[in-house]
Amino acid sequence: MKHTRRLYITLVALTAFLVFAFFYTGHTDAKKQNAIPKVGILQLMSHPALDQINKGINDTLKKHGYINGKNIKIEFQNAQNDQSNLRTISKQFVQDNVDVAVGIATPSVQSLKNATSKTPIVMGAVTDPEGAGIISNNKKPGGNITGVSDQAPLKAQLNLMKQVIPNLKTIGIIYTSSDASATSQMKKMKKLASQQGIKVEISSINSVNDIQQVASSLIEKSQTIYVPTDNTVASGMKLLTSIAAKQNKAVFPAATTMVKDGGLATVGLSQYELGEKTGEHVVRILQGKEKTATTPVTFMQKGHLILNEKMAKKLNIQFSNSLIKEAQKKGQIIK
Repeated sequence: MKHTRRLYITLVALTAFLVFAFFYTGHTDAKKQNAIPKVGILQLMSHPALDQINKGINDTLKKHGYINGKNIKIEFQNAQNDQSNLRTISKQFVQDNVDVAVGIATPSVQSLKNATSKTPIVMGAVTDPEGAGIISNNKKPGGNITGVSDQAPLKAQLNLMKQVIPNLKTIGIIYTSSDASATSQMKKMKKLASQQGIKVEISSINSVNDIQQVASSLIEKSQTIYVPTDNTVASGMKLLTSIAAKQNKAVFPAATTMVKDGGLATVGLSQYELGEKTGEHVVRILQGKEKTATTPVTFMQKGHLILNEKMAKKLNIQFSNSLIKEAQKKGQIIK
């Protein structure tokens, strides 16, 4: 009996030792693994606007002395606009023990949020983080997420439409119903336009395949079309502007890169600058100078005027001299 008891105690002690050794070794390996900081960047899909944000992030890290492969490991993943890919990559970042995870576009950040509540997450362009339920407060997030909003200067964009389209009475807005950022922006633009006595027609799509049918009907009812910051519509921007041009209607997008794809004009945020601001958050977190819970979301205040002169000629629209001078001085003219 005495011998059995001694054997039992020995087995318990041995088990406790093995458990301790397992976790201790794992912890040590994780620390060794992160001797070089590791940053995971999850981009929703390939698109010039999102690519520019990613470039801004990487350039900013480099500017602060972080050279990929030398003193930092940057793991970039493109989800190809696939929800399953978003979930898999997000989980992989957590398993890889990244020091900071960056989500480019709202669905990427939402996926990362679902994967971890501990790893610091930096938003790279989420229009309405609070409204999308990603954080509880834009000024004091209170969790493991902070970053940059790509909220467009909507008042300036509406004023631009009124300057370019005489006697503007009806605006059509097309957006993706599953895109929280685009939905938020659509609602805000609708409110602004309504306050100024402008009627708003709204149509939503589920995928880029819907644009052909939805746009034709919306364009017929509207003097011009407005597109929020919407990655799905952005990927079908050339098709949308082509349909609108056949009815001699202009498309005003929120994002500058969408003007290059056929939009007429915008006062928009620089996607590259959004990336730079995102990169600055990452750098400060890596350097221990920033805590996500107490760092307010960054909102950029100034937009750049971008005019598409080529499309204007096609639609027989003449920009005013004041707009041309402003674009020449502070923005860009696409010819």
